[in-house]
Amino acid sequence: MIAEDEAWTAVLARDRAFDGRFVTGVLSTGIYCRPSCSARHPRRENVRFFADGEAARAAGLRPCLRCSPDEVSRDERAVLMAIEAIKAAGQTLALADLAEQCGYSPTHFQRVFARATGLSPAAYARALQKERMAEVLTGAERVTDAVYDAGFSGPSRFYSAAGDRLGMSPSAWRDGGRGVTIRWAVVATSLGPMLVAATDKGVCRLSFNEDSEALRRRFPNADLAEGGEAFERLVGDVVAAVEAPGDHSHIPLDVKGTAFQEAVWQALRRIPPGETRSYAEIAAEVGKPGAVRAAGSANGANNVAVLIPCHRVIRSDGSLGGYAYGLEIKRRLLDKERDAKGE
Repeated sequence: MIAEDEAWTAVLARDRAFDGRFVTGVLSTGIYCRPSCSARHPRRENVRFFADGEAARAAGLRPCLRCSPDEVSRDERAVLMAIEAIKAAGQTLALADLAEQCGYSPTHFQRVFARATGLSPAAYARALQKERMAEVLTGAERVTDAVYDAGFSGPSRFYSAAGDRLGMSPSAWRDGGRGVTIRWAVVATSLGPMLVAATDKGVCRLSFNEDSEALRRRFPNADLAEGGEAFERLVGDVVAAVEAPGDHSHIPLDVKGTAFQEAVWQALRRIPPGETRSYAEIAAEVGKPGAVRAAGSANGANNVAVLIPCHRVIRSDGSLGGYAYGLEIKRRLLDKERDAKGE
C-alpha cells in the first residue's frame, strides 16, 4: 500500500494510473471508489485508503456505482488483450488490426495503450522483440541460431531489425562490442570531468569522473578510439546539454534495455528541465504503479546521464535520493535547470 499523502494526491488528480493500486473509502457515505472516480472529492478527514475492494468491504463499505471499482475497465481489458496478441505474434502488429480486435478506433486505442504502458503498441512490440533478441544472442553459440530463436523468419529480417534497434551488430552485442568502434573523450565541464562515448548510431555512455578504463570494462572487446570530426561535433552538443539545459532530444543515443527499462527511460526524457518526478510517479506513468522499486532499478541502469535525465527523479518525500555520480552533481544539475528556467 502506498503512502497516504501520495494516495490522496492521486485522488485529487483523478489519476487513472493508480486505479487498481488502491481504493478510496469515504466514511461519510459508506462507499469506496477508484482513485480516478469522477464524483466530487470528499473531505480529507472522511477518507481512508484500502489496498483493494475486499479490504474496503471488510470495513463495511460498498462499491461506488459510478466508477465500479471492482470491475476491470473496458480499456484495461483491451490493453491486456492487445499485449497477449503482440506476445503471441512475436512481432509488431498493425495498429488498425489491434484496434479492431479490441473494438476501438486506431487513434483512440493508441492513446489508451500508451496511457497504460507508456509506449505505443508498435514501440511495445519492438521493445519486447529487442529484449528477446538480446536474450537469445547472449546464450546462443551462433547468431544464426539466435535468428530463429528470436522469432524471425530469416537472417535478413533479423539483421534489418538489429541495425535499427541494437545499434551494434548482433555478434558485437553478444560479444562485448567486438568489431564495433566506440569513439570516446573525457572533457572538462563545470561539474567535473565527463566521459562521452558513442558508436556510429549515437551516445552509448555519458558519465562523470570515469575514464577509458571504465569504458573498457563495459565494452571489453570494442575498438576504443579517440577523436574524429563528427564525434567532436557530437561532444560539443553533449557539453551544451550539461552546461545550458534545454531541449537536447536531437542528440542521438545508442542505448538498450528491457521493455520496462526503455519505457522508464522514455518517461524520464519527458520530464521538462527544471522539474522533478518521484519514483512512484514514474512507475505510474509507465503503467506499473506497483513497480516503484523496479522503476528505481531502471533509473539506476541508465548508462547515459543527463541526456536520459535520471537526476530529475527524487523520493516522494522531496529528498534527492541517490545518484550514481554523487548527490552534489545531482543537486548542481537540478540547480542549473531551475536557473535556466528562471526559478
